[in-house]
Amino acid sequence: MSTPTVERPLAPAIADPAPLGLAAFALTTFLISVANAGWTRGGGNEWLAYALAYGGLAQLLAAMWEFRNGNVFGAAAFGTFGPFWIGLYVYVKFVAGTAGENVLNDLGWILLAFAIFTLALLILSAQANMALFLVFLFLELALIVLAIGRFSASTGTIKIGGYLGVVTALLAWYLATAGIAAGMGGRVKLPVGRPLIRPLAASPASPALGES
Repeated sequence: MSTPTVERPLAPAIADPAPLGLAAFALTTFLISVANAGWTRGGGNEWLAYALAYGGLAQLLAAMWEFRNGNVFGAAAFGTFGPFWIGLYVYVKFVAGTAGENVLNDLGWILLAFAIFTLALLILSAQANMALFLVFLFLELALIVLAIGRFSASTGTIKIGGYLGVVTALLAWYLATAGIAAGMGGRVKLPVGRPLIRPLAASPASPALGES
């Protein structure tokens, strides 16, 4: 006697979470970058609340949805930079006040550590599309320059890192908008460019960021 098979209902499809993650990353990066560039007139920590609520929590949620979508790159990227912003919030809010003169050195090591993993994401993003590659290219440059600026306590170097961060944010916003446009299926389409490295085999279950 054969065992009857029970068909399991398919899980409902969810919207592409990449635009949300990219937009959260872009806005928080923009706010901290304009502060690093010396463009703001406040206390310099205007970005802090959004690092927790938007750059942190929203990206972490996007990462979980990317796991659901089977997008390993998006899950790893958002799952890394969401906690990056949460961790930065915790450090500035609760640790920096007791670190004294070691704050710049601490931040330098934090930025350098994330620059190392960002380099891996930069290389892998070359298989996705040009827009995503440019986001990670400028992010990598910004992290390295900011790390150097923190280690050397150089205001000028930190400003340059801020300029690179602004460019990074603008590129991420563009890619987020392209993803929203693609998800809406309307007439407005924004080009994201071809990949620099052609993947061996396209996997429909694992789209790149900004693609749907």
